[in-house]
Amino acid sequence: MTSKTTPLGFIGLGNMGGRMARRLVSAGYEVLGHDTRSENITACGATPAESVAEVARRCDVVLLSLPESKVVEAVVLGEQGVLTHAREGQVVVDLSTSAPASTTRLHEQLAQRGATLLDAGISGGAAAAEKGALTLMVGGDTTTLERVRPLLAAFSVNVFHCGPVGAGHTAKLLNNFLNAIALSATAEVMVAGRKAGLDLQVLLDVLNTSSGVNFATQNRFPKIIQGDYLKGGLTNALMMKDVLAYVDLVTGLGVASPNSAAPLASFGLALQLGYAQDISNTVVDAIGDLSGRVRVHDGAYDAGKDKS
Repeated sequence: MTSKTTPLGFIGLGNMGGRMARRLVSAGYEVLGHDTRSENITACGATPAESVAEVARRCDVVLLSLPESKVVEAVVLGEQGVLTHAREGQVVVDLSTSAPASTTRLHEQLAQRGATLLDAGISGGAAAAEKGALTLMVGGDTTTLERVRPLLAAFSVNVFHCGPVGAGHTAKLLNNFLNAIALSATAEVMVAGRKAGLDLQVLLDVLNTSSGVNFATQNRFPKIIQGDYLKGGLTNALMMKDVLAYVDLVTGLGVASPNSAAPLASFGLALQLGYAQDISNTVVDAIGDLSGRVRVHDGAYDAGKDKS
C-alpha cells in the first residue's frame, strides 16, 4: 500500500483528474502529477513530473484520468510509457471512461510485467469530485482493490466491485448511456414546456414527484432554468463519445439498441451547432435553437448566444 510519504502518481489532471488529485493532496498524500498543461498540475497542488516515465518509475500506484481509450493506450503503451516501467506489485487505476475491450488488453500487457490494472469508472461529475463524493465502479482483482481503497476514499463515497477487469468500465458506459438519455429527453421536454407557456419550476416540481423523475430533473434543470449551466462537467463532445462507445459495446454483445438513436441525434445536433466543448447541459440550447431560438432560463433571449 502506498503510504502518505511515498509519491502517488496521477496522470491527467484536467476537469475531473485535477479535482480528484486535489482531494488526495488534502488528505495528506504526496501526489506526483503529469498533464499536458503544466498549470493543471500546480492548480491541484501536485508535485510536477517531467514525464509519464517519471511518474511510472517513481510511483507504486499510478492513477489515470484521461479523455478516452486512445489516450489511455498512448500513455500506457507509448515510448517511455507506463508499460515500459511497469514492475511487480505496481498498480495502475484507470479512472477514465474507457472501452472495456481496450482495458482488458492493457491489463494483460501490464500483467506480463507483474503490474495490476484496475478499471474504475466514476460517476457524480465535477461537483461530486470537488466534495469527494464520487461513485466508483471497479473491475479487477479484489485484493488489489482493498490495497488501494484508502486512496479511493479520498474522492469517493461509494465503491462498487463490479467483477473482473473491464467490468467497471462496462458499468460506466451503461450508466453514462442512461445519463445521456435522461439529459437529452429532459432538455426536449423543458423546451416544449417553455414554448407551451408553462412555469418551468412548477413543471420540474411535477416531474420530480411523478414518474418522469430522473437525475436531470432533480439535479440539472433546477439550476439551468435559473441560467446556471453547471459549467465544468462533461462536454457535449465527450458525451457523444461515451454514447458511441456504448453503441460499440452493445453491438459486440449482440444487444439491440433502438434507444441509442435519440441521444446520438441530440448530442450530434449540439456538436453541429457549435456546442462541442460546452458542458453537455447546453444540449437544451441546441434543441432550443432549432425550436425557435428558445432558452429555458428566465430573461430575454440573447441572439449572440445562438451558435446555429
